[in-house]
This record gives sequence, C-alpha cells and structure tokens, in this order.
Amino acid sequence: MAVLTRYETVIGIEVHAQLRTSSKMFCSCPTGAAAGEPDEPNTRVCPVCLGLPGTLPVINRRAVELVILTGLALECHVETDAVRFERKNYFYPDLPKGYQISQYALPLCSGGRLSVPVPSEGTEVLVDITRAHLEEDTARLQHGGRDHSLVDFNRAGVPLMEIVTEPDLRSPAQARAYGEALRDILRHIGASDGDMETGSMRIEGNVSLRPMGAADLGTKVEVKNLNSFRSLERAMEFEVARHAEALGRGEQLTQETRGWDEGKGRTVSQRSKEEANDYRYFPEPDLPPLRPAAEWVARLRAGMPELPVARRTRYRQSLGLSAYDAAVLTADVELAEYFDAVVAEGVAPKPAANWVTGEFSRLLNARAADGLRASGVALRPAGLAELIAEVESGAVSTTTAKTVLARTFHAGESPRAIIEAEELGGLSDTRAIGEAVSEVLANHPAQVAEYRSGKTQIYGFLVGQVMRHTAGRADGRLVDEELRRQLDGEQ
Repeated sequence: MAVLTRYETVIGIEVHAQLRTSSKMFCSCPTGAAAGEPDEPNTRVCPVCLGLPGTLPVINRRAVELVILTGLALECHVETDAVRFERKNYFYPDLPKGYQISQYALPLCSGGRLSVPVPSEGTEVLVDITRAHLEEDTARLQHGGRDHSLVDFNRAGVPLMEIVTEPDLRSPAQARAYGEALRDILRHIGASDGDMETGSMRIEGNVSLRPMGAADLGTKVEVKNLNSFRSLERAMEFEVARHAEALGRGEQLTQETRGWDEGKGRTVSQRSKEEANDYRYFPEPDLPPLRPAAEWVARLRAGMPELPVARRTRYRQSLGLSAYDAAVLTADVELAEYFDAVVAEGVAPKPAANWVTGEFSRLLNARAADGLRASGVALRPAGLAELIAEVESGAVSTTTAKTVLARTFHAGESPRAIIEAEELGGLSDTRAIGEAVSEVLANHPAQVAEYRSGKTQIYGFLVGQVMRHTAGRADGRLVDEELRRQLDGEQ
C-alpha cells in the first residue's frame, strides 16, 4: 500500500526460554516428569515454588551457567561484579507469591549482538542484544470457558531466561530469521529445547512504525500468544498493516499488549502495556547479590560447544556440502551430531548428508508427534554408515536400502546382517541383467520405437521397468550399460 512506503517498520523481540535443568530455579522440585510417568498437574511442587510463607529460595547454579553460556554465544558482557535478583510485583492466578523473582537493574548478561542472515531478503542484519537475564517461570493456566480456569503449578519456578533485543529489526521476515537463529544457538549450546510448540520457548514481538527518516520511535505494541515462527512473521505483518492504515487515517495508536489469533489471522487487544514502574521492582531480600567468578566464566567460555555459524562454515568449507545441506543439518543440533557421527565412521560427507537429510529425516519427522529426536533413534550412526557403504559399493540398490533403513530405524538391527540373511544384495550377474533388459524391451515395443526415433526422454521409463523387473536389486551401472547396448544395437 502507498501509505506504508511513508513509514519505517521497527521491531524488537523478547524471548523467554525455559532452561534445561533437572530442578527448578529456587528449589529442588524436578522440572519434568520422570521417564514413563504421567505429568499429572500439581505434582512437582513444594512450599518454595508454591510461595508459602516462611520459605527461602536457593539459586540454581546450572541455570546461572546456561545464561552465562548464552551470553557468551551472543557476545554479551557477563557481569562478574554484582548481579542482583529483584521482585517484579504483579497479581495474577499463575503467580503464587504475588511477585516473580527476576533481574532488572543488574542483569547477568548485557550488550551483545547476533548477526542474522535473512534468506528471503538476501540480506544479513546485525541485532544488538540488550540483555539476557534469569528469572522463574509462572504456573500454567488452563481456561475452562467463561466461568472458570484451572492452575497447574508444575511449571511455577522453572528456570527461565529472558533475552531482549534492541529495536533493530526492520521487517517481519527479519524478526522470524532472528528467532530461528537464536533458537538454533540455544539448542547447540544445550541451554534450552527451544520448542515453541510445547512452550519451552516463547517469543513476543514489539512493533511500531515511524515516518521515514525520523529518529523517534512510534507507539509500540507487544504481540503475545505466538507458538511458531510463522505466527511471529504473520502477526508482525498484520500489525505493520494495521499501524500503517491507522496512521494514514490520522488515528492515534495505543501502547498495548495484543494477542495473536492464529485461526482468524489477526491480533486482538488484551490490555494496556505496562511500564517498568508498574511492576514496583525492588531488590529480593532473601537472595544475596550474585558474583560469578571470572575463572568460572573463563571455564564456560573454553568449553563452549560449536555454534551454528561455525558448524555451517565447517560443513561448507571442510566437508564440501552445499549451503542448503549445511543449513538443514544445523537447524537441528541432534541431527547435525548424528551426521557428524556417520561421517566419523568413514562415510563421505555428501552421501552421508543425502541420507541424513533425506530418508532418515523423513522417518524421523514421521515420529515428530512422539517427540522422537535423532539421538533417540535405535539405528545408531554406525548402522547408517554401514548401510550407506553397502549402497556406495553397489551391493544394494537405493530402493532396497530405503526398505532396510525403514526396518532398522526403530529396531536398531545391523543393516548388513539383514541384507545378507535375506539375500537382498544387488544383482550383478550380467547374464541375468541382460535377460531382464531383453524381456522389458520385448514387452514395450512402442517405447523402444520412440527412443530409437529420437525421443530419448523415454529412456528413464525403460530403466525403471528393468529395475521393477529385478525388484530393485539390479546394479544400476550394469543396467545402464546393457540397456544402451541393446537399444543401440539391433535397429
């Protein structure tokens, strides 16, 4: 629209990520149900996370480490002098104490940056990170209609990291790219699962418009209830259009919090936006200032896992993978680690990437609803390497290998043992292949005539028929040689 060209989009992002710790932020309650046990509401609770009178919080050391690791990955300054916890006061059913223990004036990490490629725009944007601080999560509300809501306190007190950017993003596509890049980092360093669908990562966009060339920011609107990066992009697009239309009519926008309605594809007003003074921050009297030792920070820096950008660079420059393959692999740290392990077994990088991002990922995605990750697949990297070696040597066809992979994916059996036991190995008998080719040509005289008249695109059809005739076992190279010999022989 014409009016939109008169304004510049300004977006800042707030991310809340649950940290991967075994216990809660200020007590010893587990953050998740034990393996195989149902996660019944209000079973992972104690007097501390329920906010009962007389209880005292104790800081979770591992949660502090994960925020420091994140700060280092984002090139932040890590505060080693004094980090203070504060009480953020507000009253809502999901906050048992009536306040949240958080950080405000003295955050753990501040002043970072993240360079974010934006493929859809063909650009790269440098995003300044304002802060990464530590707090506790709230309980979960389950609304039962207009007359009641239920509260599950299992989530109350789970370690939560908030990462806030400067308003450096200039389009919804950039906002989405930033969210995806940050999630990849959190997963690679093991700080968070980063699953928006399950709520372990929640993202909020703050958007405003200002006249082109203006320095002052426009009226800001925060959008919540975003459970995917696609929703983030769509919500920002909707708000940009809404702001532009309102400004074009001369209307005054209201600073507010809005929710995203995925079904209707629009935002809806929730409440007026709070300012910092509305929360009446003051130092948490039950916790002393936290002073991370410089030696502790140095040890964490030295043990930093490989970050996504470095991994993509290694895949392209050292292993010769395409930018696409590198991006697909590094989008899932467990998939990337599985791929690395397959290559470590001696498989060439390109075939390994083809199988891991192809058939292996297809089978993995089919179990996505069950929460299966690459690390949990029964077929270990050595087994997939064994199967790829059988294909590369010509012992089995790709079609047969896919069938074997589907069988061993969940069972973890040796692919080579199955191939040998069931005689699935490739057919390399030239006499048998010659007979198969002769029979196929005899059964398809019309297609043979087309090929010999110059319509060579029919060749693929004939190859497929030979492979079908041999149940996919024929050596592809020998089929090609024999088929061309017979087609180009007698006329």
